[in-house]
Amino acid sequence: METAEIKSSVTADMKKAVEHTIAQFGSLHTGKANPGMLDSVKVEAYGGTSSLKEIAAVTTPDARTIVVQPWDKSVIREVEKGIIDANLGLNPLVDGGILRVPVPELTGERRTELAKQAGSMAEDGRVRIRQARRDGLDLLKQAQNDSLSEDDAKRCEKEIQSEHDAFIAEINTQLSSKEADLKKV
Repeated sequence: METAEIKSSVTADMKKAVEHTIAQFGSLHTGKANPGMLDSVKVEAYGGTSSLKEIAAVTTPDARTIVVQPWDKSVIREVEKGIIDANLGLNPLVDGGILRVPVPELTGERRTELAKQAGSMAEDGRVRIRQARRDGLDLLKQAQNDSLSEDDAKRCEKEIQSEHDAFIAEINTQLSSKEADLKKV
């Protein structure tokens, strides 16, 4: 395997880790209703697991309410259970063929809890980035055993470390931003 292939593979994995972490941050609510808050919700329906977006329309008629309207009314209880099981601190209310999900005002205690959750999500992202770096370095060692020169391996190793540091910094920046959002609301 060429150093360019290894580096691009590692970079792609690290980028996915950052994107995943940022998406997770989006599921933490800052007191204002946002359809993205329910993106992580999985629903057990039709003999399998689906994302909420696949089986329902999610809208925000006002700043404090999310409305979930399943395409098929028969899965409304499963959707309700999925939202509760997602552990987002939201309690849906069945209202005919739709679910109303009131977004509670954030208390100081809840803000602290959400900040801890954001920190945990950031740490998971950093772990994924470190894992991608470790996998890349292992591939480099294999390539070195197969015929890659030591100079090329060292140069690529430095480039991977540089990418690692940049992606870790990106997660830290996003975490700081999310924590600031949680404090100011």
